[in-house]
Amino acid sequence: MSEINTTSIPPTSSIAMDGGNAASNTTARTLEVEQRREQLPEEPMQPIKTKSGEYHQRWRLIKDALARYGVVAGGLGVIVAIVLIFFYLLYVVYPLFISATSEAVSEYAVPEQTLGNTLLLEMEEQNEMGARFTDSGQVAFFETATGKTVSTQAVAIPEGTHITSFAQGSPINEGAVIYGLSDGRAIIVKHQYKVTYPNNKRVITPSLKYPLGEQPLVLDDSGAALEKIAVKVGESATTIVAKTANTPEGPGKIRLINFQKEQSLFADEAALTRTDSVIEQSEAGVADILIDKDESNLYLVSNDGQLGFFDISDKSSPAIRQQQNVVGAGQKITSVAFLNGDISLMIGDSTGLVSQWSMVKDKLNRPAMQKIRSFKVSDKAVVSIDAEQRRKGFMTTDADGVVGIYHSTAERQLIKERVSDALPTAAVLSPRANALLVQSADGKMHFWHIDNEHPEVSIKSLWQKVWYESYPKPDYIWQSSSANSDFEPKYSLTPLVFGTLKAAFYAMLVAMPLALMGAIYTAYFMAPRMRQYIKPSIEIMGALPTVILGFLAGLWLAPFMEEHLSGFFALLVIVPVGVMLFAFAWQFVPKTITHKLSEGWDAALLVPVILLSGWIAFKVSVPLETFLFHGSLRDWFKAELGIGYDQRNALVVGVAMGFAVIPTIFSIAEDAIFSVPKHLTVGSLALGATPWQTMARVVLLTASPGIFSAIMIGFGRAVGETMIVLMATGNTPVMDLSVFQGLRTLAANIAVEMPESEVDSTHYRVLFLAALVLFMFTFIFNTLAEVIRQRLREKYSSL
Repeated sequence: MSEINTTSIPPTSSIAMDGGNAASNTTARTLEVEQRREQLPEEPMQPIKTKSGEYHQRWRLIKDALARYGVVAGGLGVIVAIVLIFFYLLYVVYPLFISATSEAVSEYAVPEQTLGNTLLLEMEEQNEMGARFTDSGQVAFFETATGKTVSTQAVAIPEGTHITSFAQGSPINEGAVIYGLSDGRAIIVKHQYKVTYPNNKRVITPSLKYPLGEQPLVLDDSGAALEKIAVKVGESATTIVAKTANTPEGPGKIRLINFQKEQSLFADEAALTRTDSVIEQSEAGVADILIDKDESNLYLVSNDGQLGFFDISDKSSPAIRQQQNVVGAGQKITSVAFLNGDISLMIGDSTGLVSQWSMVKDKLNRPAMQKIRSFKVSDKAVVSIDAEQRRKGFMTTDADGVVGIYHSTAERQLIKERVSDALPTAAVLSPRANALLVQSADGKMHFWHIDNEHPEVSIKSLWQKVWYESYPKPDYIWQSSSANSDFEPKYSLTPLVFGTLKAAFYAMLVAMPLALMGAIYTAYFMAPRMRQYIKPSIEIMGALPTVILGFLAGLWLAPFMEEHLSGFFALLVIVPVGVMLFAFAWQFVPKTITHKLSEGWDAALLVPVILLSGWIAFKVSVPLETFLFHGSLRDWFKAELGIGYDQRNALVVGVAMGFAVIPTIFSIAEDAIFSVPKHLTVGSLALGATPWQTMARVVLLTASPGIFSAIMIGFGRAVGETMIVLMATGNTPVMDLSVFQGLRTLAANIAVEMPESEVDSTHYRVLFLAALVLFMFTFIFNTLAEVIRQRLREKYSSL
């Protein structure tokens, strides 16, 4: 404190000399001094500084700063990690939706034009060498990039005959072609390419091979010319169908000839067994003949739009299955080709429409050809159709020289380019569908490069119903692999999203009532001492590995539930009835006994009641099931309601995953309810409300943001669960609301199929797309949940 200035105060001697006014003057001057003291500024008390205190204060500030910056860095790190994950998923998925591109590589004169007109163009797998089959029986092999002739080879056409028909067999595995001759004979040729690496340089050497020998095969004994012909060459059998020309002896016929190889133990070469038959069908108007790869189905196509479908499984007795018109009135079929797999026919007409006709079983379970989709590729007639060898894509050329590439299942137009101003006369896609070769009527050859990595993915194929080959109707299908090389992958994400929501729904249906009711009782009604044991015990349940829960659900719970299905349904009735009966009986217990039970320990009495009720439910379920359903409940569901039962189903998942979600919901909800300020509950009780009224109208409303957060976090836990659904559902990607059917979730699908997917393949990227869908779903759902939680907090914060 600063010193008080007293210079203006008179000395005490003068005060004393003042007669009767001494006391009053003293009081007045004392008050004046006190007023001056109050007017003087006060100096703060300085703390006693020591070296140890300064050190602790400085260290406390450093720790506070480190904690503050650590929390900020951790939060930013989480945000950065989430953003990086999102952009990495987007980086992997983005190529699925990049449009296909094409680029002209070279244009040159048709190699060896003097050899005749082109019957067929072919390319080998490396896109380095092409082959041109001509109507003179010559084959010119040339470099696709430059048109330089590599070699010219002649097919062994007998002298005195000429080529009257030509057809290509399967282009896969050294594609075969057949020449029909004017004397009723035919010769089959395969073109093959040998790859060598002299001096570390790739060299491709083309050659011709005769799978049934160089000697022509006699197909018609009368020597009639073969006007139309088709062939399929297999490992052990070869099937030929030929239409013969009219002769003075009679009209032409459609002949079916099958050669079966029979290997002898004592002969080096296999013997050929021949089977001949005649197709009972008018040969007039037959413009094209096609045989499928299994050599069991035959298709006869007429110019006027008629399609004949024959069963040739029995080569000695072919039978017609169907005859129908496949184009509109007044239209003509201008081109026809098999789609990869030989299940569907792609039929082009004079109006520029390409229709896909596939074999579908009718109501009587008989195979029949049915139109499943169509493509408007041009306003001009479709000149040619060439199918991809490994996917369900195809290429079309029209009369204006426009080339289009499409994918049938995805129903996508991938590329549409004018390759030439002249009419295309021949065209071919490379085996890998990454290059095309087109010959035009002006004597030019056009070589183009194609970038078309993921044609089978589209919004329709991912999210809408698709009519796949061999399926009776459009459907949502996920089936990414098969043992069959002709298999078409099916990448519909809809059944996976459906399975994810279905599993989460049934898990929450089990977990929410148990977790929330348990949290309410534990936080509000249970004795504190009992709560000290119950809450940690339930929270420890959340630490159980989900792989253990999935293992138990798949190997123990699923068989047990299948055997005691009626017992589980009986639990829903007998346990509540048992608890209510016990509560009714408890009110008649003498007060001397009930008062000995401390408040909040009531739940301990119900434990044996629940266990006993559960035991009774399983004991009475078997005789009750026999009495009511005359057998098992599963058989009754199947017979009466048409509901099948899979051992690993949504009910098993609901119980197992609900058990895993309960600790999460319980812990967060219990903390929210227990944290409600005591003055709110005490005030409510003081105003005359009962404990239950206080709970319903005060506590739950105040704790509703926390309870809502618990539900949302539990739901997110259920959506992202992998191991339980992986081991307890059967992983069947079906869309069925029945609780007794299996499912497959997005997370489980990624875990199952990612190890077997080829990096950067369509399958690989679609799995990442599934992960992106799961990521976005969780992000959007949690964001909406947070918005709702904040609104609830603002609404009930005034209580």
